[in-house]
Amino acid sequence: MKNNTKTKILLGAIGVSFIAIGLYQGGYNDILQKAIRICLECIGIG
Repeated sequence: MKNNTKTKILLGAIGVSFIAIGLYQGGYNDILQKAIRICLECIGIG
C-alpha cells in the first residue's frame, strides 16, 4: 500500500513539473490559438 502511494505522489509531481515547464516555455499560447481556430471553424466563421 505504501509503494502505491509513493508512486501516485511521484507521478503527480512529474505531471506538475511538466505543466510548469510548458507554461514557462509559452506553450499555452500555441494551444490557445489552435483552440480559437477550431472553435471558429466549427461555427463557420473561420
